Amino acid sequence: MPRTDFNQLLEAGVHFGHLKRKWNPKMAPYIFMEKNGIHIIDLHKTVVKLDEAAAALKQIAKSGRKVLFVATKKQAKEIVSEKVAGVAMPYVTERWPGGMLTNFPTIRKAVKKMATIDKLNSDGTYDNFSKREKLQISRQRAKLEKNLGSIADLTRLPAALFVIDVQKEANAVKEAKRLNIPVFAMVDTCCDPTNIDYVIPANDDATKSIAVILDTVTAAIQEGLAERKVEKEKEAAEAPKAATAAKKEGRPRTRKAAEGEAETEAVAEAETEAEAVLENAAE
Repeated sequence: MPRTDFNQLLEAGVHFGHLKRKWNPKMAPYIFMEKNGIHIIDLHKTVVKLDEAAAALKQIAKSGRKVLFVATKKQAKEIVSEKVAGVAMPYVTERWPGGMLTNFPTIRKAVKKMATIDKLNSDGTYDNFSKREKLQISRQRAKLEKNLGSIADLTRLPAALFVIDVQKEANAVKEAKRLNIPVFAMVDTCCDPTNIDYVIPANDDATKSIAVILDTVTAAIQEGLAERKVEKEKEAAEAPKAATAAKKEGRPRTRKAAEGEAETEAVAEAETEAEAVLENAAE
């Protein structure tokens, strides 16, 4: 997996932090200096942390599990929906539904409701409703699609959470920590990195900064998915050979074959005994 390009992060403005008066002292290890009242993030540490996070996300994708991306701030919505959809991972770009992780079965019921409405459309039942009922159902479907459409394929709890702006998505982080789900996050100088498992110190307000970090992350996930696909194809190709070999080794004998083998053994024993008798007679 290629390392993150330092110059690319610099050009995207990943190093720009918040005003000095808004900083969180716990982010001190990731701050390089202060310039014109603004903290500058140490990009050397960002490169190291981003590579660590990318490697971990690659392994999660390779194992076939899902990573849930959370970014409800205006600057990140479009970027996340575009890039994350490309690697077939779930994401939340509207309001975070409370209890989405801690009360996951209820969220799944709401997702199934969308499927039920779609079924009404496909089997023709929808046409039998009155105009008012149709309007209510279509509004309900649109609302569910807006809030939960991107997680329709999330049938179980995600293996990890990727958050942009841990202050804004504090509820999502709390739910993940309660369930021991690892959290990956872009963390700015005004945020508390304590509850984040994989801290990526970076500017979480600029669209270019968010885009360059997501490019690296999604590329790692795509690589993990590609490796998983290759392994599955290899297993599928080797499965018939393994089955044939196992069949040969553990093939049960038929009754006729068993009788033939017994007869052969008896003849061999008789011949051995006859040879012994002849040798004794000669002596």
